[in-house]
Amino acid sequence: MSSERSRHPVEAELERLEKRLEELVLICGQLKEENRSLRQRQEALMTERATLLQKNEQVRARVEAMVGRLKALEHGT
Repeated sequence: MSSERSRHPVEAELERLEKRLEELVLICGQLKEENRSLRQRQEALMTERATLLQKNEQVRARVEAMVGRLKALEHGT
């Protein structure tokens, strides 16, 4: 009889630990999915940034060329 009483709290503790473990496994899965999504978003943003930097450089070069032509016209007249 005493072994049944002492076993019951152990079983209750095991059940509690099992539920907590299941929660942690679920949370781990959610975090993995969130991490995957964030990495995908980061990659997309890095690609977009590289494209914008390239466009910015092209615009800068065009503006510098226009300024150079305007200065040449100014000195030519």
